[in-house]
Amino acid sequence: MPADARTFHRKWGHLARPHVRALAWLLDSPDLLDPGSPHWHGKIATLGPVSPAVANWLDDLDADPSPLDAALGNRFYTRLGLYAEKLMAFYFAQRGTLAAHGLQVRDGKNGTIGEFDFLLREEGRASLRHIEFATKFYLLDGDPDSGNYNRLVGPNLADTLGLKMRKIFNAQLQLAQHPAAQQALPAPVTSAQALVKGWLFYHATEAAPQIEGISPDHCRGYWRTHSEQAGAAGERFIVMPRLQWLAPLRTSLERSEATPTPAPLTRGALLDVLAEKFAIDPGPVLVATVQEEGAWLEEVERSFVVPDDWRARAQARRGSGALPA
Repeated sequence: MPADARTFHRKWGHLARPHVRALAWLLDSPDLLDPGSPHWHGKIATLGPVSPAVANWLDDLDADPSPLDAALGNRFYTRLGLYAEKLMAFYFAQRGTLAAHGLQVRDGKNGTIGEFDFLLREEGRASLRHIEFATKFYLLDGDPDSGNYNRLVGPNLADTLGLKMRKIFNAQLQLAQHPAAQQALPAPVTSAQALVKGWLFYHATEAAPQIEGISPDHCRGYWRTHSEQAGAAGERFIVMPRLQWLAPLRTSLERSEATPTPAPLTRGALLDVLAEKFAIDPGPVLVATVQEEGAWLEEVERSFVVPDDWRARAQARRGSGALPA
């Protein structure tokens, strides 16, 4: 069965702090890519099930988040990927496995050659494990092209899952072989894999297909055009801030100036907000459908709402070569 918001709420609904909930999702959500699929040739990493000890550690962190807050610092994160990396770096450091995070490799006049996301120590070994980490959100546009993954398109039409994975495999996972990297590494790297988390979004009127190489139980949502959103189920909706895209949304009914999540909107108000936004910026908007659970509003479904011409613009970018066909 695919992962959904209810599954997460049942297991982690007692966690109240957004950073801790995001970390719990990173550790416990299904991998976006199937580590066992022969398509990936063993190059996909997995964290495996969350142990009772890690679950207890997350509970303690929710009660006292000061170590995590200190690790994140006071900076305002504009990039979701960097925020997720910092959360994972904190986890690896707390486990005592982190040898390096964000280690840049430079080659004299040629400048920066690349960067290692994570270098991890493995028990009983002097060598290191290289992990490239990504959190990605893609919309399926058309029939799935299994093996190519170019019909899984970024919401802003800037990339595809296929482009991302080819870059990871052909460049980033090869970094340890570069002579400049071997000078910078604290120890030899003997394995390199990609750890990929994220959500896939399927058009609300089309059945979600099984796609070779994608984990069967991956996190999923829907996408709808602005016009189609008028007929979507639900009565209250929240436009999701980017740094809250990871874990299913949960926000207190008690509103205050310190609440990081926008107030819920009625269907009509949401459509008006989207129309105003799309008139200026055609970028899709991630919307959570929410319902009351005790003193909380909880996500029951998430959808990207796109401008009505999103598919036409995707096809135009393919025609121009900006996206692979």
